[in-house]
Amino acid sequence: MTEQVTEETPVGTLHSLEERRAARSGEPVRLVKGATVPAPAPAPEVADEPGGEAVLRVPLWVRTGRAARAAATHERTRAAGRATVRHGSYVLAGGAIAARRVWDGRTAARYERMIRTAEAAGNHEAVKEWEARGAAYRAARHKRRMELLTAPERLGKNVVVGAAVAEGSLLALGIALAIADNDPALVVAPTLGVIEAIRWVCVFISLVWGPLVTLAPWAALVGLWALGRHRQAAPAWTLPATARRADDAPITPSSVVTALRDLGIAAMSKAIKGMEDGGAGMLSPIVIAGCGVEVDVLLPSGVSTQEVQARRRKLAENLGRHEHEVFITIPAAARTVRLWIADSGALDQPIGPSPLALDPEATANYKTGKAPWGQDLRGDAAALSLYQRHLLVTGLSNQGKTASLRALALWLALDPTVEFRIADLKGAGDWAMFNALATVLIQGPTDEHVIAATEMLEEGVEEMERRLTAPPGTAHPPLVLLVDEAQVAFMCPAVGEDKRPYGGSKATSRYFMAARKIHNQGRAVNVTLWQGTQDPTDQNLPKLVREGAHTRASLVLGTESQARMALGDKAVDGGAAPHLLRQGLDKGTLVVASDGITIPAGQASITVRTHFITDEEAVEIADRAKARRTAVTTRADVAPVQELDPLADIAAVLGDARRMRTQEVLTGLVGRDSRYREWTFTTLTAELDKYDAAPHKSDGHKVVAAEKIARALADRDAE
Repeated sequence: MTEQVTEETPVGTLHSLEERRAARSGEPVRLVKGATVPAPAPAPEVADEPGGEAVLRVPLWVRTGRAARAAATHERTRAAGRATVRHGSYVLAGGAIAARRVWDGRTAARYERMIRTAEAAGNHEAVKEWEARGAAYRAARHKRRMELLTAPERLGKNVVVGAAVAEGSLLALGIALAIADNDPALVVAPTLGVIEAIRWVCVFISLVWGPLVTLAPWAALVGLWALGRHRQAAPAWTLPATARRADDAPITPSSVVTALRDLGIAAMSKAIKGMEDGGAGMLSPIVIAGCGVEVDVLLPSGVSTQEVQARRRKLAENLGRHEHEVFITIPAAARTVRLWIADSGALDQPIGPSPLALDPEATANYKTGKAPWGQDLRGDAAALSLYQRHLLVTGLSNQGKTASLRALALWLALDPTVEFRIADLKGAGDWAMFNALATVLIQGPTDEHVIAATEMLEEGVEEMERRLTAPPGTAHPPLVLLVDEAQVAFMCPAVGEDKRPYGGSKATSRYFMAARKIHNQGRAVNVTLWQGTQDPTDQNLPKLVREGAHTRASLVLGTESQARMALGDKAVDGGAAPHLLRQGLDKGTLVVASDGITIPAGQASITVRTHFITDEEAVEIADRAKARRTAVTTRADVAPVQELDPLADIAAVLGDARRMRTQEVLTGLVGRDSRYREWTFTTLTAELDKYDAAPHKSDGHKVVAAEKIARALADRDAE
């Protein structure tokens, strides 16, 4: 329905409340001639107050609805509703619990349930024990039922005999009283006294029977309510905040089964609901393991271990934990997952200092000893054997890679027979304490440092080959070639005089091939390669190199594909998940795959929280190591880096040419020194502007004039 608004439309027919107010106040109302305006809903009643203001009167039914809605959604109303549902649930659940107890007490259901649980766990001894107990219970129950058949006859006899004995005793007592008092009437006095007592008992019962019958149902109701309340048997949303599951709630079989049931795996939920024992047979005993608990779960048929692993976060939340506080691994048993559940917040606490920092008398033995690296999740000491094992430690930047690698090297340095050759391609001084301890110490990120590190590895290859050709029985002292930030070497673009690149992963790549040769045969003659790298990819950590390491450890990583690069498919498929660690919060936490560390049977990896050794402690430990061996002269293998002289280098590039294009100048500068690789046209122009020798255009191209460069050199020398 519409109305046509024209110029003659009176103001009183306007439907808008604003238009009415404007008309009442005398303000003009703009109308559009010929405009079609939809007929609005009936407007609320507007009344005039004495002051001349319009007051909107809301209909009664609207106000009533709003009040009812406000009352229904008020927090007190909601709290009252939750309380009603909660206490009603307590009573119903209490009744179910009481009925279950009565049923278990009157039948052999308890024994049957325990037998099924023992069978599911494969505990045949327990099955036999519970079968024997169940048989004994049934035999005793049958005996009691047989005795009930003769109970009336025996009860009648006992009543008659009891009454006769009692009456005889009372008469004997009465006779004694009569003789004592010479009063024959006292013979029946005891009997009359008992009869009077019985009468008063009946009177008392008649008085309390009515109230007792009235109160008994309410007392039973209160008892059921108390039983349900003790079990907190109500929906979680109805419980008060203080009674809801806290983050540090204890892990119980019921909570584990409930968490598994609610994972969203249909086969799992259906199987648990169909189990007569409520799923208890799936679980092994829950045992304390370090700062948490551990339990094995035998999955129902149709549920794979991979499905449970893929729902780690949901499982943790169902257990009242954060994702990083639940670890899922695959033990040796088929169709079984092992859950390690940390105490809330326990993994955020430090594990304490390294034994190397606490014990000044600590020693090391390359062949038989193990480096104290940290603690596993069970709280047990995690020690790593380094004997004839190549090592790879990787992870994201600034997560503790260098500190973890250095902790192993500091322990091994306490064995004076071990020789170190170290290349730190970061050059931040993290390995400075190995000066006068390592025979080679390279520190820096430039191409020259990569070249020196490559030559160090090639010298290691020569030493390895010399040892391999030595007479049988020759003793070979341990030689550790350590490269930190190895990704810098793999990504180095420098090319040698023989046209072979230093970086890369081809058969002509010098660093790559040296690492491969050491991986192939080095361990046999005690030549091992340790590498630390960050943010692994196929380019900065080639497949053949990462798979050549015997011990592979990973800090937090970004993706599962990186975790597979770092640890291998077997470890990740078995539950290793460095990509699920928390960046910045789990510094120093490593997932380790190695035969040099104790790993629970059936698992492919173990999580280790490493001890952190500060720089000051590292210097002290290194000093102790130096005191135990003869003086070592450290070779840097890298000449001191000279400062660039761009003006002189540009003059050398120009040579006899009068002018040269800027692109050719930049190419010539890179040929003289790789540090010019970062230069651009803007950098070149800015540098020459300092000497009023900026490039100019010639034949449409920017060129550098030799005359200007020569004049700038002369002016600089004159100054």
